[in-house]
Amino acid sequence: MSEKMSLFARLRQGMSRSRQQMAQVMEMEGDDKSPITEDYYDSLLDAMILSDMGAACAEEAMDKLRAVVKEKKLRTAGEAKEALKEILTGFLQVQKPDLHWPMVTLMVGVNGVGKTTTIGKLALRFQGLGRTIVLCAADTFRAAAADQLQVWAERARCPIVRHKEGADSAGVVFDGVQSAKAQKADLLIVDTAGRLHNKKNLMEEMEKMRRVIDREYPEATVRCLLVVDATTGQNGLQQARAFREAAGINGIVLTKLDGTAKGGIAFGIVRELQVPVMYVGVGEGIEDLQAFDAKEFVDALFD
Repeated sequence: MSEKMSLFARLRQGMSRSRQQMAQVMEMEGDDKSPITEDYYDSLLDAMILSDMGAACAEEAMDKLRAVVKEKKLRTAGEAKEALKEILTGFLQVQKPDLHWPMVTLMVGVNGVGKTTTIGKLALRFQGLGRTIVLCAADTFRAAAADQLQVWAERARCPIVRHKEGADSAGVVFDGVQSAKAQKADLLIVDTAGRLHNKKNLMEEMEKMRRVIDREYPEATVRCLLVVDATTGQNGLQQARAFREAAGINGIVLTKLDGTAKGGIAFGIVRELQVPVMYVGVGEGIEDLQAFDAKEFVDALFD
């Protein structure tokens, strides 16, 4: 993939399977000049559900679409599709939190979603914006998690705070905060354990880390980003619900959109949790983690 390829082009390429699947279902009822029929409405609903948008979200979108078609006296399938795109874009337009420095970002997510890799890419992204970064390996329960983060720290040439495997995660965060303060870093990114099988322990662990940050670094803005693997479909929504309860989340990072037909999960998560998608990952390259844009995302899904 060319490094000069635009962000939208990478997003569009990464979501090609989602787009093709939706197009195939919708085209069964004719082209954009065809009249709007009940069969066409059914096709749109099927296409959204197949993209893993979720039945409740898809049905709400269809109710809004019917109202718009009636109000604006739309006649063709193409007009209906454009109206649906505006509705879906609106679903995703949740206010993103402002960036205030210094900042601590707690990264949460179940094992295997690409959390540690996302942390490395975020570090490089903010470095490119002139920010100074410290990484903190507080996922002390997963074998080699700190080693993986160490590789990214070396790649980004930024300091990392780590303890031995099995160490108290709040203790690692304490040292991470002290390091960030001493170096006057703009951003401390904390890799946390993704042990959703025991939500009570996860909740207690997150609370301990937050207490440390609030006590030792009161001047820092704290946000919690949930990393969700798009290929998990509706399981991603279940994870988002659980982490919202256990950790409290301010934003979503949606990974592995390349080659999946499940891009619609973003709508279900944002609709239910009312937290914004902050970044999307559409490939393995560093440049393939990009800031989320609702309109571009919907365009990539449909056009």
